[in-house]
Amino acid sequence: MEYTVKDRFLRYVQIDTQSDPLSDSFPSTEKQKDLARLLVQELQEMGIEVEMDSWGYVYATLPATTSKQVPVICLCAHMDTAPDCSGKGVQPIVHAAWDGSDIVLPDDTTQVIRVADHPYLAGKTGEDIITASGTTLLGADNKAGVAEIMDAARYLVQHPEIKHGKIRILFTPDEEVGRGVEHVNMLKLGAQFGYTMDGGELGALEDETFSADGVQITIQGISAHPGAAKGKLVSAIKIAAEIVNELPKDILSPETTEDRQGFIHPVRIEGKVEKAVIDFIIRDFTTAELEGHEFYLRKLTENTVARHPGATATFKVTEQYRNMKEVLDKHPQVVAHAEEAIRRAGLEPLKMSIRGGTDGSRLSFMGLPCPNIFTGEMALHSKHEYVSVQDMQKAVDVIIHLVQVWEERS
Repeated sequence: MEYTVKDRFLRYVQIDTQSDPLSDSFPSTEKQKDLARLLVQELQEMGIEVEMDSWGYVYATLPATTSKQVPVICLCAHMDTAPDCSGKGVQPIVHAAWDGSDIVLPDDTTQVIRVADHPYLAGKTGEDIITASGTTLLGADNKAGVAEIMDAARYLVQHPEIKHGKIRILFTPDEEVGRGVEHVNMLKLGAQFGYTMDGGELGALEDETFSADGVQITIQGISAHPGAAKGKLVSAIKIAAEIVNELPKDILSPETTEDRQGFIHPVRIEGKVEKAVIDFIIRDFTTAELEGHEFYLRKLTENTVARHPGATATFKVTEQYRNMKEVLDKHPQVVAHAEEAIRRAGLEPLKMSIRGGTDGSRLSFMGLPCPNIFTGEMALHSKHEYVSVQDMQKAVDVIIHLVQVWEERS
């Protein structure tokens, strides 16, 4: 089989689609639509029905090639890249038939992808590894998934003899800032089951995510001229600093937890003497545990503020997403069909849990059970991000097998 996934990927990552968590617009950055427009153009050139709506979502349709009644399947990937690291001016580098040595990134030679730090990469000797050049992230998260869906769509259009039901393609903005499916028109989408292509290592199939809330603590202090502040000034900045400093260090923090352990994580702090705001993300695989973490943080806040007479605080909880396993367990065929597709691609399925979330987390609770399939994207949100071309090609194979499995078993 001839693949176009590498060339597509190299083209897509050079388009800056970084999202912005501080923006109130949707999408949070207009530049995400630059990639959306290119995808629309390429899909149209394939002869595929497609549209981009005003929110920046791309909806496309591959008609069924079978007379059987097959559930409509959605293939989904997100177009934005993470705010954590610059996505402007990405210069992808293909390390063809990589020799297994540490990879020094040429635009900043202090950036070295060391094999000792990346066990998965150590097994990729001889494969074609794509990295950025050292000053930006690569954008494999999630343009690898976008390129894989696009290549699979091309192949299916060129091979109408492959039997499959109706397929819907959905490309979303703003996944990285937790708003990726906020304005998805589920009626327009019209799918019954879905798959996000946004996982990591070869063969990975993720059917469980964190459950997630956001917490915003707003502290109101009392401002006074510092030259005459004794007994008057109450600094919201110092109170905020105390709250953050009193968070546990060995537990409930992302830097000291792993596997199924949850955490409380401050992600932004800003303010002045009179008012300070701290934004947190709260994560746990068990939804009920979120309330416990939030109760702990609320009591910590109350006790800290109480030590500063005159100060007050508000505590706002916002639901972000829930563990998709709660939904997927009710539809076991969705995961089972993906496992079979991975096996048919010559791989052993690796059932994994995500210490994070995907668009599939929220889509599952919006009526579209939606596990997550590997793309090859690794070392996410960093200048050391990389992807194997061969992993991307295998992901394309999995998509093609997946739609056939659904047709055969319907």
